[in-house]
Amino acid sequence: MHTVPFLGLEPTDDPARWRLPVVSALTTGGGFLFGGAGLGAGVAALEGTADRPLAWATAQYLSFARPPDVVDITVTLSQVGNLTTQARAVATIAGTDQEVFTINGALGFRPTEHAGQWAERPAVPSPDECPPRQLNDRHAESIMSRIESRLAVGRQRDDLDGVPGDGRSALWARVPGLESSAALLGILGDYVPFGVGQALGAHAGGRSLDNTIRVVRIVPTEWVLLDVRIHAVAGGYAHGLVHLWAEDGTLLGTASQTCAVRQHRD
Repeated sequence: MHTVPFLGLEPTDDPARWRLPVVSALTTGGGFLFGGAGLGAGVAALEGTADRPLAWATAQYLSFARPPDVVDITVTLSQVGNLTTQARAVATIAGTDQEVFTINGALGFRPTEHAGQWAERPAVPSPDECPPRQLNDRHAESIMSRIESRLAVGRQRDDLDGVPGDGRSALWARVPGLESSAALLGILGDYVPFGVGQALGAHAGGRSLDNTIRVVRIVPTEWVLLDVRIHAVAGGYAHGLVHLWAEDGTLLGTASQTCAVRQHRD
């Protein structure tokens, strides 16, 4: 299955305009559109309009969309070169001027004989050897119920005892039947908030202010390793990144985020 039907993203008669009905299965436990779903939809819209693969995109989250809102995504191809397209996508609540998120990105492929991978994947057990991630009941109908995740490095929710960690955590994640794509990386890259609770050792997370995805190489993989690294928490904000790895050790891409830290209510 492609990411577009998974998200419910709908094309329109205008190839630069797309519609995203907001349903519970795309929301967070708080009932609003999951940032990764927004970025994933924006990436799919950019690729669909530009007809080129994504290289890089950054999303700034501006307001909330909740069911039964419909989000209109308008793509502008700002500069179309021989090999690279610079573009942006603006998402608004249908029938209003309220912006939900805006995305800037670059798309294309540049043939070259030079290639390499220098990031190092952490040594973790295989997905089959890792326990399912423990989720709060509020995620029963959220997008988290559609993303199977297994804890590779870190603590389960019940084991967060207030003792800070080292800032590193990792999850294996998959959406059964969903093929590997840049849009999927956009969805799975929104896991810095998970790492915040692990780093603080607390029932905490965050609301994403932004997310930047950089696509390295898309290869087939059932599971994606989310290698989360929290750099710092200060002034009420957390900063970190996620390296996204295929099962065979290929670096699929990287994601970086800043989020407003929030304590979870039990």
